Amino acid sequence: MATMQGVRLPGNSTVEHVTAEVPEPGPGQVLLRMRLDRLLVTGLGPVGLATAMLGRAMGATTVIGMDPSAPRVHLAERLGLVDVGVGDPEALADAVAETTSGLGCEVAIDCSGSAAAREVALRHTRGWGRCVFVGEGGTVSFAVSDLLIHKQISLHGSWVTSLLHMEQLLERLVRWDLHPEAVVTHRYALSEAAEAYRVADAGEAGKVCIVWED
Repeated sequence: MATMQGVRLPGNSTVEHVTAEVPEPGPGQVLLRMRLDRLLVTGLGPVGLATAMLGRAMGATTVIGMDPSAPRVHLAERLGLVDVGVGDPEALADAVAETTSGLGCEVAIDCSGSAAAREVALRHTRGWGRCVFVGEGGTVSFAVSDLLIHKQISLHGSWVTSLLHMEQLLERLVRWDLHPEAVVTHRYALSEAAEAYRVADAGEAGKVCIVWED
């Protein structure tokens, strides 16, 4: 059996299949440990798209996705990863209220690293629900009593995962016939690495892959 970064790979995994998931293990790790119902994902870049895909496969009945980038929202909708796509952050409160009868989502995961998105994810987590920060960098400030303590919310951080959990995740992707490479929107040769990084840094694309030249 082939391996990548010490992880055993299922026999029919493609390089793009694996690279679309391996660099973003945080959401997979936390979703393996959580029972899902309604899921809010803030930030629909590569990590957020993978989170929405895995969340639905792991039992989320409704997935709400928010990103200020219209192309990313459209991609999530086109791939069927979200039930409700929101491009205007000001419209999120109404979307969550309408979708959850005003209760909020049982699980909210911020994949953006944006302070505003982190606060929004916490705000729209249902009482006794779970909120997870996986987006890197930045800071956040919020009303601790109102948004966390009084709502009895469990706040998690998730970064990397164990090799065991990664192998479990890859095995399930094959069993569930999920194809994370679907979130790849741009492919570049190694000689085009500068352009690949420019496109990724613009924050409008899905997953950007640099592939080896034959």
